[in-house]
Amino acid sequence: MGGTLKARGAGGSSGCGGPKGKKKNGRNRGGKANNPPYLPPEAEDGNIEYKLKLVNPSQYRFEHLVTQMKWRLQEGRGEAVYQIGVEDNGLLVGLAEEEMRASLKTLHRMAEKVGADITVLREREVDYDSDMPRKITEVLVRKVPDNQQFLDLRVAVLGNVDSGKSTLLGVLTQGELDNGRGRARLNLFRHLHEIQSGRTSSISFEILGFNSKGEVVNYSDSRTAEEICESSSKMITFIDLAGHHKYLHTTIFGLTSYCPDCALLLVSANTGIAGTTREHLGLALALKVPFFIVVSKVDLCAKTTVERTVRQLERVLKQPGCHKVPMLVTSEDDAVTAAQQFAQSPNVTPIFTLSSVSGESLDLLKVFLNILPPLTNSKEQEELMQQLTEFQVDEIYTVPEVGTVVGGTLSSGICREGDQLVVGPTDDGCFLELRVCSIQRNRSACRVLRAGQAATLALGDFDRALLRKGMVMVSPEMNPTICSVFEAEIVLLFHATTFRRGFQVTVHVGNVRQTAVVEKIHAKDKLRTGEKAVVRFRFLKHPEYLKVGAKLLFREGVTKGIGHVTDVQAITAGEAQASMGF
Repeated sequence: MGGTLKARGAGGSSGCGGPKGKKKNGRNRGGKANNPPYLPPEAEDGNIEYKLKLVNPSQYRFEHLVTQMKWRLQEGRGEAVYQIGVEDNGLLVGLAEEEMRASLKTLHRMAEKVGADITVLREREVDYDSDMPRKITEVLVRKVPDNQQFLDLRVAVLGNVDSGKSTLLGVLTQGELDNGRGRARLNLFRHLHEIQSGRTSSISFEILGFNSKGEVVNYSDSRTAEEICESSSKMITFIDLAGHHKYLHTTIFGLTSYCPDCALLLVSANTGIAGTTREHLGLALALKVPFFIVVSKVDLCAKTTVERTVRQLERVLKQPGCHKVPMLVTSEDDAVTAAQQFAQSPNVTPIFTLSSVSGESLDLLKVFLNILPPLTNSKEQEELMQQLTEFQVDEIYTVPEVGTVVGGTLSSGICREGDQLVVGPTDDGCFLELRVCSIQRNRSACRVLRAGQAATLALGDFDRALLRKGMVMVSPEMNPTICSVFEAEIVLLFHATTFRRGFQVTVHVGNVRQTAVVEKIHAKDKLRTGEKAVVRFRFLKHPEYLKVGAKLLFREGVTKGIGHVTDVQAITAGEAQASMGF
């Protein structure tokens, strides 16, 4: 305690002169670097901890520090960032070399006690009214959570056709640079016509792992997906979406159904914002998915062309519809700052410029992905886990010797091997009983699935013909409600003429995708582009499971709109059969 007081005393000059000293300090530092003299004050929750110094703590103090580290790791779901040399109010004090070494030694002991590793992210010099050079060190603490549930971030990959999405993912996950003709992407394609045309038409998943020391774990050493999962403390699951306009419905399904934590928007340096880029950007904004931008193919262009593309992006991001703060990442220091600010403020949009052929600035993207903290806090996940089980069915397969397998995301609750659930609604509005035989996450076996996690569930000999995308598997106690008619508050983003009763659109709500007809527009006869209204829709084919408050996106040709569900007219299975004409 005495050490802290002494450091604070040394910090200001004397009495009321303190603030002046700090201001002067800020100006001095401005001459050296762009670092502000303050950080935001330390928050009680979250995974960031400020420590002025950790020099030779007593045993009691050490135990307290370890407890504090456990709390921060829990808040960050297995990750925490320690700022050494910073006061709780955010003032950058800094430490002399000897004190910093002793503090890092203590931090290492604390991390060992909780079964974690520490990695120094960066060091910064500060001027703090002292002749001795003083530094601040930023340290990443990461552990494999006790129950072997690694930290998993889902990143949707968006961008125009031919911007290099699959190639970039191939380079990141395979560990080998591209040859300039698309060799790196071949392992990612699922269909023959994709290999022949070089264009993605389906949704594929690729994984990139980081171990507790922040080193990349990928396929480069002939590892299998199972080995990558076992060696990783943090997994980035890339959802590779289609860039061609023809496959826009697949891209929308990927964004609404797979619940990505954030999106990577890829823009080719030589073409700039072209084709479906604006549309993908609009989708991310409409669905409130935070995104960062990667400008690819910088090896093909002159420096001036790359700069022009970056300026074009900055202009678009600052427009009233976006309200984003672009942040160009040119150094490792920028990448660390970008990852932290991106998690704290949804308005910050980092921009990377790189090449999948020369490998230029590829490491900066890896640094960013390694440090990027979970974008949902542990409290929200705890609340979701307390609720009853609800699993969205996004994919259906038949696997030899396993039987029917469904892929999707657990929206709420906990799912274990052997659980009895009900799945539906079927075409006639019923829910059918089934048993979860086994669970796999990122292609490796898993006993327990928690809210927010994506997985595949084996259902044994359950008849695949009874399943379809858009269904839910829920706990039998939930008594799920279904509907054919629902109301939503919408904004019409674009329509060539007027939007009126009887118009048919494809509605996307989570994993539900079905054609619906407009039955009524409340308080209006028709809608024009940019107008808001509450609209009643009716599904044409079969009833669906919807929840009030769910985000909604609808489209038909060039017509597009967004909104949220405000009311669901619940019906029984018998009513569903009557309304659908069974």
